[in-house]
Amino acid sequence: MAKNTTGTLLPRKLQKNLQVAGEQIRMARLRRDLSVAQVAERATVSALSVSRVEKGLPTVSIGIYLRVLYALQLEEDVLLLAANDEIGKALQDLRLEPRKRASKR
Repeated sequence: MAKNTTGTLLPRKLQKNLQVAGEQIRMARLRRDLSVAQVAERATVSALSVSRVEKGLPTVSIGIYLRVLYALQLEEDVLLLAANDEIGKALQDLRLEPRKRASKR
């Protein structure tokens, strides 16, 4: 685990994933030709919060991330979280195998 700039302990992989998500949100904003201030106004958050989202900081609440996605008309993207749960589905399939009954003696 690595301490990020805010001192929060977060596994490196999660920290990297947040940074990538933040960059993707930033690119979505730029493709729409919107300023940080415009997104902040639409999301009813501060411009500082939008900047923190775009940096992928883990101290930003999930609600702020959702508001920013909504302001960018990307709110449905949140439904992709855990949608492709291959490990969970495989475990579920293992439990669904028919049970073998004992013989009736």
